[in-house]
Amino acid sequence: GSLQAMEKDVKKLNEKGPSRVNPLLVPLMISNMAAGNVAIQFGLKGKCFNVVTACATGTHSIGEAFRSIQYGEADVMVAGGAEASITPIGIAGFTSLTALNTTEDASRASIPFDEDRNGFVMGEGAGVVVLESLEHAKARGANILAEVVGYGATSPAEDGSGAARAMENAMKDAGITAEDIDYVNAHGTSTHHNDLFETKAIRLALGDHAEKVKINSTKSMIGHLLGAAGGVEFITCVKSIQDGFVHATVGLEKPGEGCDLDYTMGDGVSMNVDVAISNSLGFGGHNASLIVKKFSE
Repeated sequence: GSLQAMEKDVKKLNEKGPSRVNPLLVPLMISNMAAGNVAIQFGLKGKCFNVVTACATGTHSIGEAFRSIQYGEADVMVAGGAEASITPIGIAGFTSLTALNTTEDASRASIPFDEDRNGFVMGEGAGVVVLESLEHAKARGANILAEVVGYGATSPAEDGSGAARAMENAMKDAGITAEDIDYVNAHGTSTHHNDLFETKAIRLALGDHAEKVKINSTKSMIGHLLGAAGGVEFITCVKSIQDGFVHATVGLEKPGEGCDLDYTMGDGVSMNVDVAISNSLGFGGHNASLIVKKFSE
């Protein structure tokens, strides 16, 4: 899914003609090749596909892998997201969309839920996990880090109800209630509408318990990794469970109007995290939530 390859070869096409275009442009460009190349390199023989749902890609990918194992299609799935879109055309596109923060003060650039938020900061990265059935993990003596127990995916709604349904569906899938949730890793992009509507969604999904959960945005530290965000943020939930620590929403000084929940301002908090939910809300209308819990026999 290389935006760089496309950008470079469009320039070649315009300046030197079609004969100079890289013969591997199409394999470099199409996003399914990432999954295909991983499968080839590691000899993975089962279902091999890619999900493309913008900022929800990583979360949907892990969720669909979780479903594949539940349905008995596989014992093990490698799933997550990767993104590298910091190129002139990538930045220009998001700039024209007025989605990026324009401040020159780096400490006030990615500030989810803050009253001064006005756009996200582009990041790059990857987050990939190995999911497997409990039986398979035990048989090979795996070090089980956490357990995926719920997945929900929905379309959008302006009042936040679409994202709320994703969380509700994930909780139903997991067989838990709102009161069981300790921590929410929010999509939290630092854009005005996302942070406001996600707050509404958390309130809709968790009801009164929304006042009691810890919420944060990993994007406050690493920016918005687009298709990779959900993979990295899922791993953040696993680490929060393992370490008993919820990191701060860095840079958040004063929550904006309508952002009235506990976003872990100031410093991170040491606390027991048994159940965490990770949210991703993708451009174009894609909501996804994953619930992960501390593993116990």
